[in-house]
Amino acid sequence: MLASLVSILSLMLSTLLMMVAFGLQSYVVPVRAVAEGWSTQTISMIATGYTIGFTLSCIVTPKFVLLVGHVRVFVALITLLAIGILLCALVVDWRAWMLFRAMSGFAISGSYLIIESWLNERVTNENRGSIFSVYLITTMVGTIGGQYLVPLGDPSNTSLFILCGIIFSVALLPTALTSSPLPAPPTQARFDVAKLYRRSPVAVIGAFLAGALSGAWLNLGGVFTQRIGLSTAEGATLLACVLLGSAIAQIPIGRASDRMDRRLVMVACGLVGTLSCLAMAFVAGGSPVLLYVVAAFVGSVIFPIYALNVAHANDRAQPDEYVEVSSGMMIVYGVGTISGPLMVGPIMDRFGPGSLFVVLAVYFLLYCAYAAWRISRREANDGLVAKTDFQAMTAQPLGADAAAGALQPDAVTEERLEDTTTPDWRQP
Repeated sequence: MLASLVSILSLMLSTLLMMVAFGLQSYVVPVRAVAEGWSTQTISMIATGYTIGFTLSCIVTPKFVLLVGHVRVFVALITLLAIGILLCALVVDWRAWMLFRAMSGFAISGSYLIIESWLNERVTNENRGSIFSVYLITTMVGTIGGQYLVPLGDPSNTSLFILCGIIFSVALLPTALTSSPLPAPPTQARFDVAKLYRRSPVAVIGAFLAGALSGAWLNLGGVFTQRIGLSTAEGATLLACVLLGSAIAQIPIGRASDRMDRRLVMVACGLVGTLSCLAMAFVAGGSPVLLYVVAAFVGSVIFPIYALNVAHANDRAQPDEYVEVSSGMMIVYGVGTISGPLMVGPIMDRFGPGSLFVVLAVYFLLYCAYAAWRISRREANDGLVAKTDFQAMTAQPLGADAAAGALQPDAVTEERLEDTTTPDWRQP
């Protein structure tokens, strides 16, 4: 375990710095957009550029890695992240920002892919969970820390944008100068969403709705904090509470889904999400402490549900199909993230900031209702190949090949079902 941690130390340091800059960027961009007087619909258009770039990178980045290797592509992508945020400071025009944010979405998605595929080569079946826990903690600490840098500057000028670009640039150094062995290029996967839907409809529909939920929140959550009058420090705390709620809920949701029909857990998550979002809409503009508590409940389900859907899809896949399944799920998720801001932005403009959570509540209700309907249409063990382990994921899911590696179960857990009449879903 210690040797594995030492071998990825430089990569984790780069990841930490990258996520600090990413957290700062994710909050300072919408805050500046609000300060410019742009409408929520305009801000959602900018966010759509980001999600399009993010989704496109899931397909394109592996091809670049195959050509020139992990480190060169990683350096290029981090450089693109720095360029994207600095251009936002240089050219303050929403149409230009759509392009700049698309660059950022492409770069951050590709960076996630490279980091996780690198980790997958360094872990063993015995330390996989521990190593990825370190990675998840690193990403969460970095993101939250970056958000708390916003109150230290003024988003209406260029200082925070320049600081963000500098941190991205510094994130290059540990990995660019590492002497650790480099990972092999990732395996390319096919995309067959139609086949995936026939095999697991609830996983595909759930992934789309999970993308719409996270896309709307990640891109418009900062706008919500500004519109209801929170200070930048209070807004950063609210965003941090969503991430903390997600981190705390990953383990109980995962354990529950490993021990029962995952669709039942989907129904429960949908109900929690619906009630939490309605409560958030009701208390918007109230006490910040109350907002923080409710935000943690929203976060407890808004991000973990994607990994829940991927695990359900992998339950019905052969071991050699995990990469293909996760690749298809990422594409569906990406389409969902594109749709989220486009749907929510105009509604927030017309009905106010609290309507963000009304729309999120509708998405959660659809998620819950569809999972419940599928339970009535299909037996729990119909089409089941093996009950794969639920794996916690970062708040914003990453590249297709990397996600597949992160979700691939250990060899000892790839057991077939001997008795389909009284199956035991528990893993040894």
